[in-house]
Amino acid sequence: MKNSVSKYSETSASIPHLDTLRWRSIGPSRGGRVVAVAGDPVNSQVFYFGAVAGGIWKTVDGGTYWENVSDGFLNSAAVGALTVAPSDNNVIYAGMGESTIRIDVSFGDGIYKSTDAGKTWKNIGLKKTRHVSEIRVHPENSDLVYVSAFGDAFGPNKDRGIYRSKDGGENWEQILFRSEKAGAIDLSMDPNNPRILYASFWEAYRNFWSMNSGGPDSSLYRTTDGGDSWTEITNNPGLPKGTKGKIGISISPAKSGRIWAIIEAEEAGLYRSDNGGESWVKTSGNRDLIHRPWYYCHVFADPQHADTVYITNLQMWKSTDGGTNFSEITTPHGDNHDLWIDPNNPQRMVQGNDGGACVSYNGGDTWSTIYNQITAQFYRMDIDNEFPYRVYATQQDNTSISVPSASSYGAITLQESTFPGTGESGFIAVKPDDSDIVYIGAVGSSPGGEGALQHYNHKTKQLRLVNIWPEEKYGWAPKDLKYRFSWTFPIAFSPHDTGTVYACGNHVFRTKNEGHSWESISPDLTRADESKLQISGGLTIDSSGAEHYASISTFAESPHQPGIFWTGSDDGLVHTSRNGGKTWQNITPPDLPEWSYIFCIEVSVHDPETIFLSATRYKLNDYRPLLYKSIDGGNNWHSINGDYPENEISRVIREDPTCPGLLFVGSETGIFMSTNSGKNWQKLGGNFPVVPVYDLKIKADDLVVGTHGRSFWILDDLTPLRKFARKISGNKKLSSGGIQFFPPRTTFRRTLNWSVNLFLGDGKNYSPDFGLPGTHYEETTPDGEKRFRFLDMGENPPEGVIVNYFLESVPAQSLELVFLDSRGEEIEHFSSKKSVADPKDKDNKEEDEKPSLPSKIGFNRFVWNMRYPGPETKIDKALKKPGYKQLGRIAPFGGGASGGPVAPPGKYQVQFKTGKTDITHSFEIIKDPRLKTTAADYTLQFELWMKIRNRVSDTNSAINRIRRINLQITELLARDIFSKTDAAKPIAKVLEAAELLRKQLSSIENQLTQNQYETPSDRLRHPTMLKERMEALVSVVSVSDAAPPQQAHAVFEDLSTQIDEQLAQLSKLEEQELLQLNKQIEQAGIPKLQG
Repeated sequence: MKNSVSKYSETSASIPHLDTLRWRSIGPSRGGRVVAVAGDPVNSQVFYFGAVAGGIWKTVDGGTYWENVSDGFLNSAAVGALTVAPSDNNVIYAGMGESTIRIDVSFGDGIYKSTDAGKTWKNIGLKKTRHVSEIRVHPENSDLVYVSAFGDAFGPNKDRGIYRSKDGGENWEQILFRSEKAGAIDLSMDPNNPRILYASFWEAYRNFWSMNSGGPDSSLYRTTDGGDSWTEITNNPGLPKGTKGKIGISISPAKSGRIWAIIEAEEAGLYRSDNGGESWVKTSGNRDLIHRPWYYCHVFADPQHADTVYITNLQMWKSTDGGTNFSEITTPHGDNHDLWIDPNNPQRMVQGNDGGACVSYNGGDTWSTIYNQITAQFYRMDIDNEFPYRVYATQQDNTSISVPSASSYGAITLQESTFPGTGESGFIAVKPDDSDIVYIGAVGSSPGGEGALQHYNHKTKQLRLVNIWPEEKYGWAPKDLKYRFSWTFPIAFSPHDTGTVYACGNHVFRTKNEGHSWESISPDLTRADESKLQISGGLTIDSSGAEHYASISTFAESPHQPGIFWTGSDDGLVHTSRNGGKTWQNITPPDLPEWSYIFCIEVSVHDPETIFLSATRYKLNDYRPLLYKSIDGGNNWHSINGDYPENEISRVIREDPTCPGLLFVGSETGIFMSTNSGKNWQKLGGNFPVVPVYDLKIKADDLVVGTHGRSFWILDDLTPLRKFARKISGNKKLSSGGIQFFPPRTTFRRTLNWSVNLFLGDGKNYSPDFGLPGTHYEETTPDGEKRFRFLDMGENPPEGVIVNYFLESVPAQSLELVFLDSRGEEIEHFSSKKSVADPKDKDNKEEDEKPSLPSKIGFNRFVWNMRYPGPETKIDKALKKPGYKQLGRIAPFGGGASGGPVAPPGKYQVQFKTGKTDITHSFEIIKDPRLKTTAADYTLQFELWMKIRNRVSDTNSAINRIRRINLQITELLARDIFSKTDAAKPIAKVLEAAELLRKQLSSIENQLTQNQYETPSDRLRHPTMLKERMEALVSVVSVSDAAPPQQAHAVFEDLSTQIDEQLAQLSKLEEQELLQLNKQIEQAGIPKLQG
């Protein structure tokens, strides 16, 4: 279900063809929460997992690598259930919306189905179920499917219950419904008699201030006729009395009539029935088995051993004695959820936890890694001022992390990440003028008491706890706390004084001594409604701090003037202070719905009185966007919802720092953009996935995105969107022919390590750089573009000058790009025409064949690698003696001189031509700011590199001349006249002279190049000759952005002298011996050779 492309109207406020934008993920490959896993019943290497906010993933190698298989098909991101049909492993059902309804839970849009093992997916209904907990498929009929729907987690919902389809999802019937406030949370089918199913219902709901588990409608049901009728067995003998909460249920395939149930209740524990649920016994009441029941309550029967049962929660537990005693199975991460066990081989299993999915082939003794899944769930984000800049965020169920936006290793590996603190939940703030210092909100993932706040120093590796009021308060209601800090409480440096840091609970606090002391600079800026400050959890108290309410959720100090503040609270109030916090005014928008969660306040950098606000009420069963703008500092507000989708929630809002009115909003399914301050909205597409977006920032002309399910993403170079936005705001039309050619941004010249992709082959490349782990492979897109797919690494920015252009239609004539130096002299040119190679030469493709310009409708991007052309004269492959076909792509150390020098820092131009369109833009290449390399150093490097290139060209020309002459000599001597034994004396002299000349020419050729190499890698058996030695010298010159060492100049001069000697000998042979041979040939009446 690919995004549709609408026709662009010149009078529209929208930018056309946004589905052609090109994004990149920078990782990290550190997995997020997984509550849905499945195994292929046939192929032992194939497994699937559904990320709670990142789509569906598949492994074909037992968990060594995972790849997303749902991008482009799903319209929601959260997967709550996943099942492969036992009778047909091509059929997979996915239920959307996570049912472990913690604070960051994402909702879904029904059921998706694949009939080709995950290659394509189709929505098959039940879109209003919101959160799907389980799917069961008949063992012999892949079209008979049952769905357990929890329903809306945030309010009453009539679409809860058990559903059945007999035709593979074409039609559905609701076959069991308990109430609008209790949904189906688990479903188990007897594989020996699939007419028997057990279903559990859970009365529970979540809002912004509490999570409530348990109630009279939590219940347990059984059917013995495939769901036509159901019997409630909630209060059957042996089951706990009174109110119940969450119930996990599992039928034993190994023993008829045995059922396991893990039950939240006053008498919580593991229960077992051996007579089909008629009566039960409590096998264990150990609280470790029922830890945080609202979040877990998962039980799994072993398919072959009746007394073996598994329970997953904070840890994973196994009993082999009928549920009485348990031992731990350690897993790669805590907080364990789903488990699939191969019915034919219980040693083979796949498990989902809060760190990802992992595979075991030995019953859980060892597991595959979770550090190969790019599904991290980030809350808030910050970016430092280093080069290249680094992106920081707090990751749910993990630690805070810092990831580089670029790497000299060719790809961004997890090893290059740093881990400033252990914050999983909150804001993170990097000191603007000293990126070693980081403040991290760490509620739920740090000791120290209420409002865990960490101060981390990268240089010393020391972490300090600088909580504002560091008193341990687990188990207490928020109303009884001195201060209230939410799961994601704001932390910010002052934009005017990096020695000042703000942190917010229900008050605004300030420190000027790195957290050694704090002062409150505001009163309580929340509603502080005591009815919403009670202890959370419901039947089982859960006081992790996640539901602490009535606190400040967003804070901003004006970038224009110090001491002007705005705050927004999670209970719907907006305040401002214009005197450094001495007094505060309530400026809440009058029509902002009550109890709205204020997610973001953005102060315009263009106007000190313009502010934007984004809020949401989705946890109150209200999915409308809430977007506002004020042009007088918040005294008056107006809605900027415009035509933003009415059921798409709004989280973070940002304004572009260079283009007023260009807005970006992070939503539950991606990013929306407005070019006119919110009058109109459209979704940013391209290869950006469907995923919740929790934070956005614009850095160095890049749009950087913190997703809550697919790690970090970057849209490199906002220039095209900015230019379009300015044209739209100025009511300007597209240029002639619907073509836009955008000026390249200033480009940093960066040098990758020489060994990047050293071992790149036709399959997976297991090392992006020499000695560094990480895997990717080359793929060809439907447009014919070759690019890398990164499996456990982030993607580097384009290595070169990004040239963007937009095509409303495919031009009738080819496109051309011409790059010019500051004097207007051509450096290099490229065309959209693809070279038509000789089919016979397909295995001898030029290593430096030019890339062609893309010419698809919409946004196109070409990256000039900043290289000058390689040697003007190349080796004529038609003259080369055929050797073995090169089997691999590995080039010898030292590379070669196929490409020319890298353009030095300076001013350049680029021309775009097609038909009558001829547009020129100027741009600049600047040096890496970390370097002390001078302009003179770059000139020395460029000049020597160019000299080497030209010498190689001279050498290639000479080799070609030698081979042409020798080819003619060979052709000459193959004539019949030379095979006669009684040949005349002139003929014999020609023969002697020709053989001598061929020998002399071959001697020169053998000095210039090594002809005995049979493949490019065959370089250790024979001496390296002049051409190869000159080519190898390039590596010494080009390995870094620095002036070449003096010895490189010396080697060049020495090699150049030797080449000149050989060229002089060649010229002498051409001018004397070759002429003499031609005279002898002419005298003998034979057509002469041509030099």
